[in-house]
Amino acid sequence: MNDDIKLVSLVGKAGTGKTLLAVASGLYRSLDAQTYKKLVVTRPVIPMGKDLGFLPGDIQEKMNPWMKPIMDNIDFLINGGNKSTGSIAKGQELIDQGMLEIEPLTYIRGRSMPGLFIIVDESQNISPHEVKTIITRAGEGTKIVLTGDCYQIDNPYIDSDSNGLAHTVEKFKNQEIAGHITLVKGERSELAEIASNIM
Repeated sequence: MNDDIKLVSLVGKAGTGKTLLAVASGLYRSLDAQTYKKLVVTRPVIPMGKDLGFLPGDIQEKMNPWMKPIMDNIDFLINGGNKSTGSIAKGQELIDQGMLEIEPLTYIRGRSMPGLFIIVDESQNISPHEVKTIITRAGEGTKIVLTGDCYQIDNPYIDSDSNGLAHTVEKFKNQEIAGHITLVKGERSELAEIASNIM
């Protein structure tokens, strides 16, 4: 929430609430406080397990399966943790109003992005080169939040030490403009917490 901190890395095991905290902060700072023009969310398109292949539709339709976790978190926040009343509808309403933008990583190169709150979810699945490309898109007044778990990597070309999230944490550790948070306690459920600890 500190606007002097322009880059935040938010790391933790599954179920600690990384994405929820990032989305809640982004929505608050963009919509309520109006510190940022809009919330931009991106995540790598790296499948867990076997790739399903070609997805039909326009870019928005292709991104829908990858962005479902973001929409689930928006739904949870808007509905106060109560039963869902349609995360797609709420998220789409924010997109239609220009308050939320879903941005594929593939199309971020060459952009200048001033005055935005940008979340790069699952950033453990991107390379150091890709994270540099993202961070160097930040224009004046932009904040970037990287979330991820360096031990849940689906990209076969990087590991827990060579991924973009770990690289960024290491490179920015002495920079006053950056902050790092490690979440340790799982909040999703007792089952998720036990699985995260023993498996």
